[in-house]
Amino acid sequence: MSVQALGKPVRISKESRFSHFWSQRGEWVEEPNCRRGGESGVQRLYSAEGAMLYSKRQTGHIYRSWLYPFGRPTVLREFDAIEALRQVGVGVPEVVFCGAERDANREWQALLVTKALDGFEDLNQWYAKGGRERHGELAHELLLQEIGATLARMHLARWQHSCLYGKHIFVRISGEGAQARVDVALLDLEKARRRWTAYGAAQHDMKQLRRHSSFESADWQKLVYFYQAVFGSTIKGLE
Repeated sequence: MSVQALGKPVRISKESRFSHFWSQRGEWVEEPNCRRGGESGVQRLYSAEGAMLYSKRQTGHIYRSWLYPFGRPTVLREFDAIEALRQVGVGVPEVVFCGAERDANREWQALLVTKALDGFEDLNQWYAKGGRERHGELAHELLLQEIGATLARMHLARWQHSCLYGKHIFVRISGEGAQARVDVALLDLEKARRRWTAYGAAQHDMKQLRRHSSFESADWQKLVYFYQAVFGSTIKGLE
């Protein structure tokens, strides 16, 4: 299978990129877990220029669909989602390298290497560390607005995250009050998929986020308001 690559973090030939990144080792930030017939985990690496990278390493970790009845590495599906969401203005990690090859036993080995989201933290951590109190209520409202707009843009493109928890929504705020700058990015997109309708994607993800988040009722209503303003219609069952 041909190797897909974005950018040139190190000076190596195109044919050697997979081998180069596969040989890299770093600290495990997500220990390998066994599922989907193989293993998948995430290591922290550093580029030759000192940039922090995250490398998702997989062996035999595949999904099957009508397009790929014999299986395809899940990082390739994640790469597809990242690139599609980037094109519709949704914040996602920058891909340094993505590729997959079969080993001597014909088992898939696959990699997805992305740059760290500098200055970002997941939404759960942001609340737990006092981000709301530190930045103030005006900035918090801007945060809810940007989260709502980000999710709406994803769903309008008929993409469903499929695992939308607070820990997968990363935020960065600079400045205070109404002048604050808010950035939002989505992570862990290996289960993302296209739906036949934007409404179907919206219903699944937004209900899932509500079940697995600790938003206060008033904050959730604001988030839904901002979301629906961009989405353009009401989503039943979100109240």
